[in-house]
Amino acid sequence: MTVPNRSSTFWWLYVSVLVGAALFIAHTFIGILVLGVSGYYATRPISNRFETVTGSKWRAAGLTALTVLIPVLVLALYAGIRILLQVKQQFDESVFSLLVSRVLGLDVEESSPAALLRNPPSLDRLTDLLSGEALQQGLQVLDLVSGTILLLSLAVTLSYALLVYDEALSSAFAKLVGGREETVFAYALTVDTDLESIFFGNLLFVLFMSVVATTAYTITNLVAPPEMQIPMAFTLGVLTGLTSLIPIVVSKVVYIPIVAYLAVQAGGRQFVFLVALPVVYSIVLDILPQSLVQPYISGRQLNPIVLLFAYILGPILFGWYGFFLLPIIFVLMLEVIRIALPELLHGEPLGPEPGLAEETGADAEEMQEDDADTATSDTDGTSTTRG
Repeated sequence: MTVPNRSSTFWWLYVSVLVGAALFIAHTFIGILVLGVSGYYATRPISNRFETVTGSKWRAAGLTALTVLIPVLVLALYAGIRILLQVKQQFDESVFSLLVSRVLGLDVEESSPAALLRNPPSLDRLTDLLSGEALQQGLQVLDLVSGTILLLSLAVTLSYALLVYDEALSSAFAKLVGGREETVFAYALTVDTDLESIFFGNLLFVLFMSVVATTAYTITNLVAPPEMQIPMAFTLGVLTGLTSLIPIVVSKVVYIPIVAYLAVQAGGRQFVFLVALPVVYSIVLDILPQSLVQPYISGRQLNPIVLLFAYILGPILFGWYGFFLLPIIFVLMLEVIRIALPELLHGEPLGPEPGLAEETGADAEEMQEDDADTATSDTDGTSTTRG
């Protein structure tokens, strides 16, 4: 009977504790982790192209962050400002007055900057503010805003770090599992390729649909009567691009409310225009992009029905980050079923080739060969990039 090695037992227990700690940290900051990984896969092909020009992963990752990741945050900020300005225009009230009236408890007429200078809040009112419910609401809003900025900043930083160190992490993982010829490494490569196909394809499709939708809404404003103008055409165009990621649902959730808003504005007039507009939108923003463009650039290696369930059920199961998390989980499950499960059920040795649904997902053996060629080229001193 073999006596267990005390040193090995200690190390396995120690590693188990650290794995548990890592899982706890990942669960606590799952939003940052998921956003960072999604941003990495969405921008990796772009970073690889930059690397062929600059010859440095650091510079390529920095350029990717400056030209893709950070502009997304700026665009979100711009959209938020536009929404606030639209609220001001619709209700004919100062945004500053609205905010001050909510926080200080003043009437709208008393909360303009000039009124506050003429008649500042009394000491009693300020004391009530510092100890009352209004302060708690203000702190909650501040906490929400600062937390969102921190989350997005850390997610961008994580994406940048992965863009810089992805090849080093790949080499370390290959050594950990026993080599690039092992089945587990082939599984990791197929998951890696599928995730890039999904998230990079999503980025391209969002950009494409944002441009198309913004153009469509701008043209609508050019030909529509003055009383039927679409507000915030650019912001709604970006929102249309984002919603177009969800198969079948696509941009209907944006352009149908737009048509309903224009119908209310028309007040029963322009009947022909209101009937033609949703038909044009459904063709330009729905049918043509979904049938001609998306199959070539978004999730090309996965069944769109799988992505449909992932995108719809993800936020229901996990919250906002489920939109990114559940597609990752589905890919992990799909590749296990394709590569490992048939052999495990039949008691056969595991191999890199898929035993089921060969037409779905990435080709594991081809991925291994490409990765082996890349590793050989890197060893010889030749600069190569993945993706």
